[in-house]
Amino acid sequence: MLYRSVLRPLLFRLPPETAHEWAVRALAVALRPAPLRRLAARRLALRPFGELRRFGLSFPNPVGLAAGFDKNGRVLGEMAALGFGFVEAGTVTHLPQPGNPRPRLFRLPLDRALVNRQGFNNNGAAALAARIGGARPDCVLGVNIGKSRAVEIDDAVADYLASFRVVWPHADYVAVNVSSPNTPHLRELQRADRLEALLGALQASNRELSEKNSRRPVPVLLKLAPDLESGELELIVDVALRAGVAGLIATNTTTARTGLRTPAGEVSAAGDGGLSGAPLRERSTRVVAQLHGLARGRLVIIGVGGIFDAADAWEKICAGASLVQLYTGLVYGGVRIARDINEGLVALVARHGLRTLDEAVGCRAAELAV
Repeated sequence: MLYRSVLRPLLFRLPPETAHEWAVRALAVALRPAPLRRLAARRLALRPFGELRRFGLSFPNPVGLAAGFDKNGRVLGEMAALGFGFVEAGTVTHLPQPGNPRPRLFRLPLDRALVNRQGFNNNGAAALAARIGGARPDCVLGVNIGKSRAVEIDDAVADYLASFRVVWPHADYVAVNVSSPNTPHLRELQRADRLEALLGALQASNRELSEKNSRRPVPVLLKLAPDLESGELELIVDVALRAGVAGLIATNTTTARTGLRTPAGEVSAAGDGGLSGAPLRERSTRVVAQLHGLARGRLVIIGVGGIFDAADAWEKICAGASLVQLYTGLVYGGVRIARDINEGLVALVARHGLRTLDEAVGCRAAELAV
């Protein structure tokens, strides 16, 4: 394949963040013209399962682009043309911020993994809203919001609310990121008491905006860490259900470094940050399965973490995910990855004698939760 044999080796000669910026610019140049975007969509976009209804929205396919790839919404339409059924912009914060000092993104090729400590580098929620307002992608659009670094954790609710109100008119759903390991104290917001206050305030604002604008409330999803214990997950599910959250995104990156093939010195040189990619797959799948058991069908689960092919996506679906997302898999797999996964899922549904993808959701949850 051209990407793996030619383009990826060239990109991997560059520092990871530089390569990412070049890739985004190249996509913008190559697919910005509408005729080329339509051509790419005809070749790569699929609707293999008919209409997939999730939290009141219709998805063309179950494979989405996770937050982090396109924080500022520069190539949302281009990513839809590459076959993603939904794209999640962000994470954005209310206050524009540069993020952590560079270097802050590292590859671990032996593990097909990334270490990221970018720290929500973005141009701010208002800038993203303005860009989306000028060009919406041809797919379901999620916007992922986080806490501004300059804001103390005790003032986080007001900060999230400010972002939520700005992006609300433009998002098909809003994902609330309380699980990045790269903003100090952010994961404290996963504590039941803090989470209840945050979600309650967001949903109150959601209802207010809905009434004011005569449209239904925006589905709110919660993005969780993979490093939570089962008791913590149980409390979070209880809070999410009481708050009327539409779904859970499982999971963000992990702070763990166990089981890596990369030499310890290279791992240590990368330093702190969230680990994504293949080493996260089993851990995130377990969380998906545990959440499926706790929610008992009352929350949609989006599975993310270590998805590189249809088999990885299928495992997440069998664990309880109704949709899946990826980012690191795109870095290692190239621009055909969404189409390849969708085609593979069609084959897996047929191989298992199922009529619909939904019949597979959660079919192995009890097994994979252990």
